[in-house]
Amino acid sequence: MRALIVGAGGMGRAWANNINKSSQCDIAGWIDVREGAAATASAEMNLAVPYSGNNLADALRDVQPDFVVDVTPPEVHCSVTVEALAAGIPVLGEKPMASSMSEARRMISASESAGKLYMVSQSRRYDAGLWAFRKVIEEKLGGAGVLNADFYIGAHFGGFRDEMPSPLVLDMAIHTFDESRFLSGTDPVAVYAEEFNPGWSWYKGDACASAIFEMSGGLRFTYRGSWCAEGLHTSWDADWRAVGPRGSAIWKNNELPVSQTITRKAGFFSECEEQTEPTEEIASGIAGSLTEFIEAIQTGRMPNGECHDNIKSLAMVFAAIESSKRKERVLIEEILLS
Repeated sequence: MRALIVGAGGMGRAWANNINKSSQCDIAGWIDVREGAAATASAEMNLAVPYSGNNLADALRDVQPDFVVDVTPPEVHCSVTVEALAAGIPVLGEKPMASSMSEARRMISASESAGKLYMVSQSRRYDAGLWAFRKVIEEKLGGAGVLNADFYIGAHFGGFRDEMPSPLVLDMAIHTFDESRFLSGTDPVAVYAEEFNPGWSWYKGDACASAIFEMSGGLRFTYRGSWCAEGLHTSWDADWRAVGPRGSAIWKNNELPVSQTITRKAGFFSECEEQTEPTEEIASGIAGSLTEFIEAIQTGRMPNGECHDNIKSLAMVFAAIESSKRKERVLIEEILLS
C-alpha cells in the first residue's frame, strides 16, 4: 500500500522510518507546509521518496495514495484529515485527535460521509507490558475498582509544546487517559481535575495536573502527572496500580506486571500469592498502529483508535481542562455534546 506522509518534523521522521521498514507499505509521497522540509528529511534519512512538496491538494491528486499519515501539529489535524477523507483517502493520524471537540466531530462526520476509515494512532496501546497488565486485571483481579497512574518526566522538547496552554494534558495525558480505557474496558463519566505550572517550569502552559475520573461501572481512575519533573522519571507509559476484588497489581518502569491475589482470607491481612505476568510479543508503538490500520483497511475489522471510539479519550482531555478552569466536576457527556 502507498502512503502519503503529511508533516516532516521529528514524529514525521519516526513514521517515515516505520513505514520504510514495513513489508506492507511504501512511502509514495511526503509533504510539509515548510518549503523543502520533506525533501530534506527524506534525503537526510537516505529514503528514496518519489514525491515531495508542500501542498496537500496537489499531493492527493498527483500521488493518489492508498492512505494518508497525518503527523502535523494538533491544530492542523482537522484540516488535513477532512481534506484527505473528502478525497476518498483513509487517514491514520497522530494523537491528539484534534485541538477541539468541534473539530473532532467534523472529522468523524467526514469519515462517515466518505465511508473511509479514520484512525488515531494511540501508539502506547501497542505495548506488551500493557497487554499483560490488562490480562492481569481481567483474569486475576476480577476487574478493577481502582486504577491509578503516575507520570513524571522532565521533557525538554522545544517547539510548539513549549507554547501550548495545556501541554501535559492535551499532548501527553491523552495517552494515559486512553490507556485507562484500554486497561479497564470502561468509558469516562465525569472528572474533577486541576492543572498548574510550577515556578521552575520551562513551559508557557500548565505542565502539571491531577485528575480523578469516574468511569462506567463505578471505577475511579486517578492521574497525577508532570512534564517538568527533573529526575526519578517514571515510564513514558506511566506507573500503574490496579485494585480489584481479588487483589492488586502494579506495572511500572516498563517491567513485567506484578500481582498479589488472595489465597485465603484470614487474620488482619488476607494471605496473598505474588505472581509476575509474562508478556507476549506484539508489534509495538507506531509499528503496532501501522499494522493494525493496514489490517483494518484490508479486512474491515474495527481497529483500536477508530475515531468514533477515540473521541471518548479526547473528551477526557477536554473535560479535565474544563474542570480545571471551572474548579468543579465536569460530566463527559457535556463535553461530547458541546
